[in-house]
Amino acid sequence: MTGRSPSTPFDDRVRPDVAVVGAGPIGLAIAWRCASRGLRVVVHDPAPGSGASAVAAGMLSPVAEAYFGERQLTGLLLASAARWPAFADELTEASGAELGYRTEGTLMVGLTGDDLAEARRLWAYQQGLDLPVTPLRPTELRDREPALAPRVRGGALAPTDHQVDPRLLVPALRTAAQRAGAVLVPQAVRHLSEVDARVTVVAAGCGAAALTGLPVRPVKGQILRLRAPGGAAPGFRHVIRGYADGEPVYLVPRADGEVVLGATVEERSDTTVTAGAVLRLLRAGVDLLPELAEYDLVEAVAGLRPGTPDNAPILGPLPGRPDVLTATGHHRHGIVLTPVTADLIADLVTTGVADPLLTPFRPDRFAGTAPDPTAAPGAADLDVPDHTLEEDS
Repeated sequence: MTGRSPSTPFDDRVRPDVAVVGAGPIGLAIAWRCASRGLRVVVHDPAPGSGASAVAAGMLSPVAEAYFGERQLTGLLLASAARWPAFADELTEASGAELGYRTEGTLMVGLTGDDLAEARRLWAYQQGLDLPVTPLRPTELRDREPALAPRVRGGALAPTDHQVDPRLLVPALRTAAQRAGAVLVPQAVRHLSEVDARVTVVAAGCGAAALTGLPVRPVKGQILRLRAPGGAAPGFRHVIRGYADGEPVYLVPRADGEVVLGATVEERSDTTVTAGAVLRLLRAGVDLLPELAEYDLVEAVAGLRPGTPDNAPILGPLPGRPDVLTATGHHRHGIVLTPVTADLIADLVTTGVADPLLTPFRPDRFAGTAPDPTAAPGAADLDVPDHTLEEDS
């Protein structure tokens, strides 16, 4: 279709080509891609960047996050991770901002014999998918990360699993989208009838449930942020994921001295931080990296991941509403899936043709579970805050 030049002034009297509901990483990336193609884009969100980006750890982990029974999702994760290097370069150029993108890789570890046995089951599955997983003996682990506890029984390296800092990513995406011509509207959308555009893209995290009727549920996660003493860099370079006496945990080092330690997985919809969760996370983290006991605890926060019945995102046209596209339900994978989601949705908007990658993730796989989104607002149309937690995400 014919769009406008990104440099053309925006006229709010003209109907937009695209309205994006939600200004988290997914929504802003879609807005950037669409505006860069000359489309008139508005983004609706009362508090851009206040949800997932403020909580997420930012792991780009298609290998370490490859779980049993999720082969199609793993394929999408790998496709998106492969786009991340070029996406990061392009976004840095478009925004002039750093993203905290790091490529040291991920170490997956087991503290006890039982932990290692559980981890090895998953590594064997991942290797069966031809994913790059290299088992390491304890001495080889500590050659790579001397700060690991001597008790760690073994581990593996996923060299292609990287990281980015979501608290840098989202402002960069906002800048890039606005420079391309997208307009941010600081208003909540409580019903799709409030939006007037040729195409509406719902990228509202947990809020998508009330807008579309799709089965997106909140999955609570509690996460901690620590800081190395004296402003020094953390004493380890790799992202570390593992089990410590049965407790799954991850540790993400930042260049500025921050360490992100997380995260719980709870079928709850509150964002209360609990003492028990903080205790479990700290105990597991210190068991794997003893030096963390001397770090400052600077933040404890909880957020809500947008989960779906099959743990996979919902991407594509809403049943019965071809003018409404969904880009939600990313659960643990919002950050790693940002590039591929933005590309696939922008392609669909501009060409009207769905990429085959979208097929397993279309909303109509949940046919019969969603009420008519064109119905008048009712009890289901509540103002759900988009405080989603995307670990990779």
